[in-house]
Amino acid sequence: MSVMRNSRRRLAAASAIAATALSLGAVSALTANAAETAPEGVIQNAGAPGVIKGSYIVTLDESAPEADSKAGKALAAEYGAKIKTTYEAALNGYAVELSEKQAKKFAADPDVASVVQNRVFKATATQPNPPSWGLDRIDQRTLPLNQSYTYPDTAGEGVTAYIIDTGVRITHTNFGGRASYGYDAIDNDNTAQDGNGHGTHVAGTVAGSSYGVAKKAKIVGVRVLNNQGSGTTAQVVAGIDWVTQNAVKPAVANMSLGGGIDTALDTAVRNSIASGITYAVAAGNDGANASNYSPARVAEAITVGSTTSTDARSSFSNFGSALDIFAPGSSITSSWNTSDSATNTISGTSMATPHVAGAAALYLAANKTATPAQVATALTTAATSGAVGNPGTGSPNRLLFVGSGDTPPPGPRFENTADFTISDFATAESPITVSGVTGNAPAALQVPVAIQHTYIGDLQVQLIAPDGTAYTLKAYGAGGSLDNINTTYTVNASSEVANGTWKLRVSDNAAQDVGKIDSWALQF
Repeated sequence: MSVMRNSRRRLAAASAIAATALSLGAVSALTANAAETAPEGVIQNAGAPGVIKGSYIVTLDESAPEADSKAGKALAAEYGAKIKTTYEAALNGYAVELSEKQAKKFAADPDVASVVQNRVFKATATQPNPPSWGLDRIDQRTLPLNQSYTYPDTAGEGVTAYIIDTGVRITHTNFGGRASYGYDAIDNDNTAQDGNGHGTHVAGTVAGSSYGVAKKAKIVGVRVLNNQGSGTTAQVVAGIDWVTQNAVKPAVANMSLGGGIDTALDTAVRNSIASGITYAVAAGNDGANASNYSPARVAEAITVGSTTSTDARSSFSNFGSALDIFAPGSSITSSWNTSDSATNTISGTSMATPHVAGAAALYLAANKTATPAQVATALTTAATSGAVGNPGTGSPNRLLFVGSGDTPPPGPRFENTADFTISDFATAESPITVSGVTGNAPAALQVPVAIQHTYIGDLQVQLIAPDGTAYTLKAYGAGGSLDNINTTYTVNASSEVANGTWKLRVSDNAAQDVGKIDSWALQF
């Protein structure tokens, strides 16, 4: 629902006929009272589980000065903010320390896009102990397993995988000298050593010689979680910022971590993807709707749910329209941090996600100029449909499939990023003109949609073909009280001529909540 803000009236000037002493007193009181009633903004995440008192992530508005500039630093100083970390690539902003009262005032400044209270994120895994099976599953369409994994000769060669996690034991024999340290946001140095094991396990699934999907890809450890497997928003964003600035492309990033909704983290991931880095992110392990978790809800990332060896959705796996694909995640064996030959078998969407990151590396090795959107489309299009048992309400039923790795590149992509306002009891339409495509649209036309709107149950979303045929992507009521739509719909548009003007039509049937079409696209 919409957030109602109470307007604040400014104090009137002191009376000009007061005695001189009283006039001075009145002015002093006026100044103090004005400071007390200065405008206050909203602190996101305030009161959420795991928040850190007095610690905030400030993202500056697009029109504001650079955070690292003299003006940017002066802006922080104006509110008494102590800058701890400055972000330059993934965000234009900083991690700061200041009081809650000052943070609210800072949030109201017109140069500020958002103030998010710093919080703790955690790696997610549990500990059963059967043998691994994930690689065996992703190169075949159906069960039973055939005790082999077939992959292209390139095996991800020429691609760099950034493991944003607890660090990586780079000397592990499974990495064959292909692993290196990148950045450590916990100790603020460049030695991202793994004191937990989670990051080494993830890296082994992405690109280990024994347990890895892309066996020739390079691995770079970026440590944002401590030895207990937790890290703050500020630390995770710092890792993303480093990757965004330093990535050697083509590149993939794996984020097997998550927590509650965090707009600063979401923005950092989104901006890093916009720089050309493909991100695979974990859906989360709470058996809940992934749309309520960050960074799982970032539409531009590839959000991964977990399956068991019987192709059922893992009981812990989050679900919903924020997911893009499922991959093996229960009881996965991979490298571990306790020695250069250690292994461990654990479960989680953390284990499913690196299968997809590895598959993205395979694709990029063969299609080096592919964009993150094209990589995502290639993987979701190649996935096995209908294989996942009980995928969960709203989830796409797609199971990762790499086959020989020779998936052809996707067709052209057309996008409209202009904003179109969605008013109460009104309909908004955003057009895209398609040209140069031969024949009809595909049977699996991908329609990525980003809509900002509170209480999305008010909305009906339709794709309108050039001949006027309407395809309903989301019905009224679906999504209920959830905020915003960030997902990719698949439409069988094979009966429609591809060329012409397509429209995204969004209809609002209720009062109070308004929003906008932020962007949408057609991926042929």
